[in-house]
Amino acid sequence: MSATLTINAIDLHYGAAQALKSVSITCKPGRITAVLGRNGVGKSSTLRAITGINTITAGDITFGDEVLGKAPPYRRARMGLGYVPQGREIFPLLTVRENLETGYAGLKRADRTIPAYIFELFPVLKSMLGRRGGDLSGGQQQQLAIGRALVTRPRVLVLDEPTEGIQPSIIKDIGRALQFLRDEKGMTILLVEQFLDFCREIADDIYVMDRGEIQHAGVASDLDRPDIRRHLMV
Repeated sequence: MSATLTINAIDLHYGAAQALKSVSITCKPGRITAVLGRNGVGKSSTLRAITGINTITAGDITFGDEVLGKAPPYRRARMGLGYVPQGREIFPLLTVRENLETGYAGLKRADRTIPAYIFELFPVLKSMLGRRGGDLSGGQQQQLAIGRALVTRPRVLVLDEPTEGIQPSIIKDIGRALQFLRDEKGMTILLVEQFLDFCREIADDIYVMDRGEIQHAGVASDLDRPDIRRHLMV
C-alpha cells in the first residue's frame, strides 16, 4: 500500500554550510510531485535527506505513520522507499537480470521475484536480460535503474533527474511508466527534475526551490506563470 511522504521544515548542513533551510514538501499517494530548480539549489540534497544518505539537522520526515528520524538508508528501503539516483548507478559488469535481482536484498524470500509489469513498462529489459548493464545505452540504463527500484516493491518512488541525458523517445517511455505507477498502482512518486515540459506533462504537484528553500508550492499548471519561471531560468 502506498504511503504519504511528509518533509516537515528540515534543515541540512554540510559542515558549516547550510544546504537546506526549513524545507517542507508533502507527497501524496496517487500523485506525482516534482521538485524543480536550477543546479545547486538543494534539490538533490533534499532527496539525500529523504533517503537517509545525509542526516538532517532540524525538522522531521514521516513515512506514513512512522517518523524516520535517523533511520539508515537500508531500513528506509525495507520500509518501502525506492530510490533512483542521479546518474543511474547501475552495476556495469552485472547482467540486466543480476542488476534487477540486487533489489531482492530487503525482501522476504517469497517476494524475491521480478514483477511482470516491469517488463511491460520497459520491454527492452526483458530482451536484454543476459546483457551486461554497462553495454546498455544511457536511456536503457535509466530504465534498468527504475526497474531495479520497482523490484523492491516500493510504496514511495523517489527519482533524481530521471530525464538527464536521455533521448526523447525514452523520456516518453519513462513518463508513461510513471503515469502508470501513479494511476494503476496508486504509487506515491517524488521526482527532482529540470525538464519543465516533462513536469508539466506528468506532474500533479510542484515545488520550486532556490538557495536551499522552497519558493513556491502549487500545481503543475503554475509552471506557466512568469513569476515561477524566473526561479527556473539559468
